[in-house]
Amino acid sequence: MNVPLLAAHELSKTFVSAGRRVVALDGVSLSVAPGETLGLVGPSGCGKSTLARVILRLIEPDAGRIAFAGEDLTVLRGERLRRMRGRIQMVFQDPLAAFNPRATVARALDDPLRIHGLAPRVARPAAVAALLERVGLSPDLGPRPVHAISGGQRQRLAIARALASRPDLIVFDEAVSALDVAVRGRILELIVALQREHGLACLFISHDLAVVRAVSHRIAVMEAGRIVEEGPAGTIVSAPRSAVGQALVAAAPRFAFPASGA
Repeated sequence: MNVPLLAAHELSKTFVSAGRRVVALDGVSLSVAPGETLGLVGPSGCGKSTLARVILRLIEPDAGRIAFAGEDLTVLRGERLRRMRGRIQMVFQDPLAAFNPRATVARALDDPLRIHGLAPRVARPAAVAALLERVGLSPDLGPRPVHAISGGQRQRLAIARALASRPDLIVFDEAVSALDVAVRGRILELIVALQREHGLACLFISHDLAVVRAVSHRIAVMEAGRIVEEGPAGTIVSAPRSAVGQALVAAAPRFAFPASGA
């Protein structure tokens, strides 16, 4: 078996809300190999998005360890953490909220190229155009404000921005849940194609098992802050062992898209 690119060990996170202690993560461990897509599925409120933000160090865990490419992410600070973040990117559910509201399409892609020193100023317009074309967008969209393009185009732009820093891993957090069915299918096909083309590792998070099945090699099922089962995508879909896995399969009886791991 490949040495994991990402390995989370016994991650825990507790929040206090309205005087109540809420356990969001309760000893979560998972791994993602180079070039693999791990699907993380579970009902709303089970801790999936908290786990994504802990892995990216957007919030700090109370306990546990995150290893990425052999380094302990939980101890990195300053410039070392900034460099590592170029190798781990995230695509959020609401791409408009993740962009500068005043940004143009071109500026949204120019910024990561500049910040990570990936292209000199004179070369960045061509690099921006290439990123747009890579995700099926026209370079002619460059001058348009991000808020003026469609939801599907914004999600493609968010994927292009994630690709700009040439990451090894992209975390997709409910990245297609706000899109209509037709657009969702095209975005899933794009993700599978990019994953195969570039050998990306992906952590794909959703409450929708059919969507997760479409892109994943393995699936982990989460409930109440814990991973309750994990295995090959086909096995989880055809014979889930946990009650929550069985409920998710029953809620998504038809799998409309081919699985990347099939």
